[in-house]
Amino acid sequence: MSKSFTGPIVTAVVIALAFVLNPSPEKHRAKIKEVIAERSQLERVFGIGQLTSFASRYHSFGVGSYTTVNDKVTSIGAFGLVFVTD
Repeated sequence: MSKSFTGPIVTAVVIALAFVLNPSPEKHRAKIKEVIAERSQLERVFGIGQLTSFASRYHSFGVGSYTTVNDKVTSIGAFGLVFVTD
């Protein structure tokens, strides 16, 4: 294969993987609960993670996704991974 043909194929495969591995709303909510519970014992006892994940709104743009609470980004996800913002 020539180099000029390999580049578009690799790009297409990466984009297809991003679509397939885009985290679901459930993955975002589970990660939010987990991170908040790790952050503080008190927040775990009062169920703050559960409340925050329940109030979050899921947004997807195909290759990635994010959740918001009160118009503030709470988590970002791509390629099957979810990162919770502070």
